[in-house]
Amino acid sequence: MSRLEERTINTEKIFTGKVISLQVEDVELPNGKTSKREIIKHPGAVAVLAVTEDNKIVMVEQYRKALDKIIAEIPAGKLEAGEEPRVCAERELEEETGYGCTEMEWLISFYTSPGFADELVHLYIAKGLMKKENAASPDEDEFVNLMEVTLDEAISLLKQQRIYDAKTAYAIQYLQLQEAQKK
Repeated sequence: MSRLEERTINTEKIFTGKVISLQVEDVELPNGKTSKREIIKHPGAVAVLAVTEDNKIVMVEQYRKALDKIIAEIPAGKLEAGEEPRVCAERELEEETGYGCTEMEWLISFYTSPGFADELVHLYIAKGLMKKENAASPDEDEFVNLMEVTLDEAISLLKQQRIYDAKTAYAIQYLQLQEAQKK
C-alpha cells in the first residue's frame, strides 16, 4: 500500500436516493490505524458555458434548496445511467435554455468536493448557439428563469454572490482568461 492510500475494510450503504447515495467506509490508514469515511456517491454531471454571437453568457436563475436561495448558474445537470457527457450537455442546454448549438467542445472535468464526494463535473463550451423551435422543457420539478449577461455583468453577479457555485465561477474565470489572452 502506498504511503498515502487508504485500504477499504468494510462498506456500509446508508442511503440511496434519486440523485446521490451515502456510504460509510471503514478504512485502514497508511499508519496502520483505522478510521471511518462518509462518502457521497454521485453519477456525475455536466455544465455548459454557452455564449451567444453578441457575447452574452447564457445562464439560468434557479432556487437551490440546499442553499435556501436563488442563484444564477450556467446550465447544468446530472448524467443519466450510461449517458455520454457531451450528449447530456446538449440535452441540458436545450432543456434549461431552449438553445441548441452546432458545436459542443469539452473544456475540462473536475471533482466538486473530493474530501467526501465522487461527483465529477464535465464542463463544455457550446458554440454556434441557436434557439430551437420545439425545444425540450426543464424537468417537471425544475423551474428556471433564462438570463443572458455580459462577462462584466457576470463578474458583478459573482461579487454580489448571486453566482455562488464553483462550476459557474470556473466558467467565468475561463472566459476572463480567454479575454486576457486576446489583449
